Amino acid sequence: MAPIPKPSAEPSENPDSYVGLPADRAERLARERGWSTVRSLPPGAIITMEYRSGRLNFEVKGGVVARAWKG
Repeated sequence: MAPIPKPSAEPSENPDSYVGLPADRAERLARERGWSTVRSLPPGAIITMEYRSGRLNFEVKGGVVARAWKG
């Protein structure tokens, strides 16, 4: 039987620390800090609701991160 895969660890930082940063800078910082996936979304985007460990989501308005959340 194959082993059950373990989700990768995600950084323990608060996603709110990215709010107010320019989107390109926030994405670069998130990757440097260990987030395996960084997703930038426009306001009101329709997205899937599954939780993915190691993923950080940004809602970007006018090139600036307005909201950030894990998963």
